[in-house]
Amino acid sequence: MSSFADKMIRWHEHHGRHHLPWQNTRDPYTIWLSEIMLQQTQVATVIPYYLRFLQCFPDIRSLASASLDEVLAQWSGLGYYSRGRNLHRAARLITGNHNGIFPQDVEVIYELPGIGRSTAAAIAVFAYGARCAILDGNVKRILARCFGIEGYPGERKTEALLWQKAQEVLPEKSGGNAKGGIEAYTQALMDLGATVCTRFKPKCLICPLRGGCIAFRDDAVGRLPAPRPRKPLPERETVLLILMAHGKILLEKRPARGIWGGLWCLPEMPVGESAAKYCATRFGMGMGLKLLPQIPPLLHTFTHFRLRIYQQPLQVESSFALEEDSIGGEVRWMTPCEAAKAAIPAPVSKLLNNVLASENTCENHG
Repeated sequence: MSSFADKMIRWHEHHGRHHLPWQNTRDPYTIWLSEIMLQQTQVATVIPYYLRFLQCFPDIRSLASASLDEVLAQWSGLGYYSRGRNLHRAARLITGNHNGIFPQDVEVIYELPGIGRSTAAAIAVFAYGARCAILDGNVKRILARCFGIEGYPGERKTEALLWQKAQEVLPEKSGGNAKGGIEAYTQALMDLGATVCTRFKPKCLICPLRGGCIAFRDDAVGRLPAPRPRKPLPERETVLLILMAHGKILLEKRPARGIWGGLWCLPEMPVGESAAKYCATRFGMGMGLKLLPQIPPLLHTFTHFRLRIYQQPLQVESSFALEEDSIGGEVRWMTPCEAAKAAIPAPVSKLLNNVLASENTCENHG
């Protein structure tokens, strides 16, 4: 066993996390679910979503048999919704191609939708004790600092060096037990990156790798790993229409691809268009439509751009407009409480809460 791996395993025994909801199990389904939810999301945020999700979908077959709407409703608020769509798609592939049994081969796991190389390795480690290297953001940071690897980890050349090093420092043997195997080593990497070798204000004085850490020796901890090259985020604009009638709000399902794919959302209109004209053309609501005072815009930041959302409330006074079949497309009038239970993006949920804050809608329409 390498000195690096030995230090990590010994540290984890006394200082690592041992009682997270997805630990102390070999169930590949629950391990897979946790790994997907933990992508770009903090543990504290994930735990309640993870527990609720398992209550609704306790195994692969229940997830595969559910509708995408049901899955995304449970995912609503967690963000990065492609994860939920890929999870559902993968469950159906596993049910159809593997008789509902999660595959053991890491290469087969890697081929499933939404699973990258590092996630596939983590699942194989924790579910099957496979000797595989992981390389998530935490591990990239640990290796870059400990071994003095320069360059932005997202660049192909730097990432290749990190993968090589991740493979080199693996424990010699796979399997083992919770105290001394590949599982303990892999969990130690995750825990050290999350609690000690953090991006900001790392706790170097209590780090088990401090004695051999090049970044600590050279006072380069704040510089490594190299940050992403700065590029200004482009900004886009859109208008979301808040169409209200008789205590209900009009929502429409977004296309499967693109932002908020497959989620229920407020109707979207290009900036600069007339709301009345757009609603007349799109929904046949030319008559009986009253524009209400516009709400201050909301700025929402995605990974690659910022979206400035202008909010236009409208009161629909035509009873004909309430007939969903007359509008066309996947649209639905929902009470605020129904909308809260649907698969809607977090910014839209926030927007609706702001609009309806003064109304005791749940009591009136529950």
